[in-house]
Amino acid sequence: MVKSARAKRMEKHHKRNKSSGGLNLVSLMDIFTILVFFLLVNSSSVETLPNAKDLQLPESIAEEKAKETVVILIGEEDIIVQGTPVAKVADVMNIKGNDIPALREALKSQNDRVLRREAQDDIAGREVTIMGDKEIPYRLLKKVMATCTASDYGQISLAVLQKSSEKLDELQAAR
Repeated sequence: MVKSARAKRMEKHHKRNKSSGGLNLVSLMDIFTILVFFLLVNSSSVETLPNAKDLQLPESIAEEKAKETVVILIGEEDIIVQGTPVAKVADVMNIKGNDIPALREALKSQNDRVLRREAQDDIAGREVTIMGDKEIPYRLLKKVMATCTASDYGQISLAVLQKSSEKLDELQAAR
């Protein structure tokens, strides 16, 4: 069968347009490269503390950011060091004196694992962060802090929520 010139032209045109078009990946790769650099630059300035849903931290106007340290979490029922329960709050409240033996042992075992090499020799440089609900009894907080000091930790920080600048302005205006 002989094809007309028009039929040949149409067949040639359909073959040319039948092939799928290619994606231009250059601009897509540029976007992903920028995104990766953005995430790398901004991820280095994140300070993380364990998230405890049942704790309501007290507020503070302190501006200094938290450092990575040994974290003690005082919950409703347990005292937790670096994610491991070490003592029950009820048992700690019944202990006479300010020393909590189980907490002291857990803190001593953290000395080698978590602390920087410079702080291992320097007691004043050892840091611990205490996270506790703003409603915990002062007597319990005092026992935990005294045990931290007895375990050779020279710097004790309390985890708090930073007050907004509006609340700070209100406090200064009230004075």
